Amino acid sequence: VQLQASGGGLVQPGGSLRLSCVASGIIFGIHNMAWYRQAPGKQRELVASMTSGGSTDYVDSVKGRFTISRDNAKNTVYLQTNSLKPEDTAVYYCNAWYLRNVYWGEGTLVTVSS
Repeated sequence: VQLQASGGGLVQPGGSLRLSCVASGIIFGIHNMAWYRQAPGKQRELVASMTSGGSTDYVDSVKGRFTISRDNAKNTVYLQTNSLKPEDTAVYYCNAWYLRNVYWGEGTLVTVSS
């Protein structure tokens, strides 16, 4: 199983990035997908999730700014991040889970700075 995240980078406050995560080795359509992030010195936190049925949930700090979506034909989950703030700076991780199976990918670094 491999979850390959990409799309991070350096962006100014107020800017946008679209993160992508391509999954392989799993039946993508039945898995729930999520994005987590971990800032320096802080615990990893759940940012956004999307069930296999399409239901979404977001941490309060990103509601209205971030959007999670998925393309089952491409085995890919996306995180559109808008109106980025310095406090959004973190390594963002892709996560997939189904029943007791949980998978993590390597992260992609998002740095929001002027």
